[in-house]
Amino acid sequence: MSTDQRISEIVGGNDVVLFMKGTPLFPQCGFSSKAVAILEHLGVEYASVDVLQDMEIRSGIKAYSDWPTIPQLYVKGEFVGGSDIMMEMFQDGELQQLMEESGVKSA
Repeated sequence: MSTDQRISEIVGGNDVVLFMKGTPLFPQCGFSSKAVAILEHLGVEYASVDVLQDMEIRSGIKAYSDWPTIPQLYVKGEFVGGSDIMMEMFQDGELQQLMEESGVKSA
């Protein structure tokens, strides 16, 4: 299975997915930590993928989304953005609205 196929299965198989450095319990960078904090505050169920554990996913996700940085958030198969976009959307209430409109389950 190609890296693109693996990423597509992960993104398609979860309502909310965060590709990040580290894990939600032990983020390995400040941006990933910020992204986890936002999702935890929203109280939504989400899957996470530690890109530090898989170099193919780490480079492949950047090509998949055409976005150069990690973390990356996907909601219902759609790329949302990185931690700065997440923070901006969260502060504006747009991220909460996106989760509600997408029917994302609470944790």
